[in-house]
Amino acid sequence: MNSSLTREGSSVADEEPIPLSPEKSETVREDRLSTRLFHGMCLAVLLVVVSAASFSAFYEKWHFREAGGRGFDPIATFDQMIDGTAYRPYVYRQLLPSMANAITRALPTDAIGRRVPARVQAKINVAFNLTSKKYPVQYLIVYIATYLSALFAAFALYRVALAVNLSQPAALFATVVFMLLFPLIGIKGGMLYDYPELLFLAVAAWMALKVDWWWLIPVAALGTWNKESFLLFMFTLYPLFRLRSSRLKSLIGVGVLVAVCAAVYLPIRLHFAHNLGGTVEWHVKETVDFYLHPFRLETWIDRSYDLMFPAMSGPIPFVLLIWTVWRGWQFLPHWLKRHAQIAAVINIPLYVLFCDPGEFRDLSLLFITFLFILAYSLQEWMHSAKNGPRIITVSQAS
Repeated sequence: MNSSLTREGSSVADEEPIPLSPEKSETVREDRLSTRLFHGMCLAVLLVVVSAASFSAFYEKWHFREAGGRGFDPIATFDQMIDGTAYRPYVYRQLLPSMANAITRALPTDAIGRRVPARVQAKINVAFNLTSKKYPVQYLIVYIATYLSALFAAFALYRVALAVNLSQPAALFATVVFMLLFPLIGIKGGMLYDYPELLFLAVAAWMALKVDWWWLIPVAALGTWNKESFLLFMFTLYPLFRLRSSRLKSLIGVGVLVAVCAAVYLPIRLHFAHNLGGTVEWHVKETVDFYLHPFRLETWIDRSYDLMFPAMSGPIPFVLLIWTVWRGWQFLPHWLKRHAQIAAVINIPLYVLFCDPGEFRDLSLLFITFLFILAYSLQEWMHSAKNGPRIITVSQAS
């Protein structure tokens, strides 16, 4: 009796490649190009839809904190952000308001409005309730800019994951999960600068991995103009710079970028020094009380995607979040752990001291780390599924 054990697919691997004629080679190249184009189109469509879903849930939940919406905030309404009367520190985040004001002043809005059909104007007014808005043109500009920030952030997050040689499926799946979770991360507030902040974080991380540090100077300036805490993210980039540069060059890069951020932030702070509020808000007492009483029912429920979800700060989601981080940490390379540790050392104490308890969007310096944890965990899962037990075919002949 003879027996042979053959692993599935081994006969294909052992065969010699079949030489192709020039005509067939050209056909294969065209097929590969067509496949890449199709995959690229599918990728683009998926990220467009995912970013739209994420932004839609965010906007439905918070709007831009204007009066009459669910997210109304009397000290940082949309109108106050536009005219510069919002409380500190919110008023410091001036990138989109300044851009909207500049575009409104530069464009002949009245002439453009006369050219837009009345039916279209009516639909836009109804969709955004513009008739009740003090700054309707700025509102539309900020709305468009915020969605585009969400869209570009999705592509940037995907590129960041690819930059550390993760597989395309793991990078894409992690980006999709992160973008869909993003509206749930904001439990007590979402602001018009949140998606731009995510975009700048992702772009800065990608550039730190791919290009020399001086290319980040405009990103550092714009990111700080959008939110002053972006300055702190510059320190977390040191381990990423060290992958391609010496210690001295990396330190110089971080130092220059921090100086650029400070040069942008300080004039803004001086300009709004007369506004009410303060540079920071103290929430130590509330934070301690929140975590000493984790089973209060009012902290368990959050409304996102127009559904009632368990709040991310609730006991069960919080435990799942910690479990995800604990499992994924082991897969991170050493230099990514260094990046995460620097971010945690900076962000967690600030979160405890100055942020609303349970408001995980204030842990923004750790967003890129969380993306990597998701991506590496997903890649490990895919690798295990691919290289798990294979079907072995046993053929016997007498």
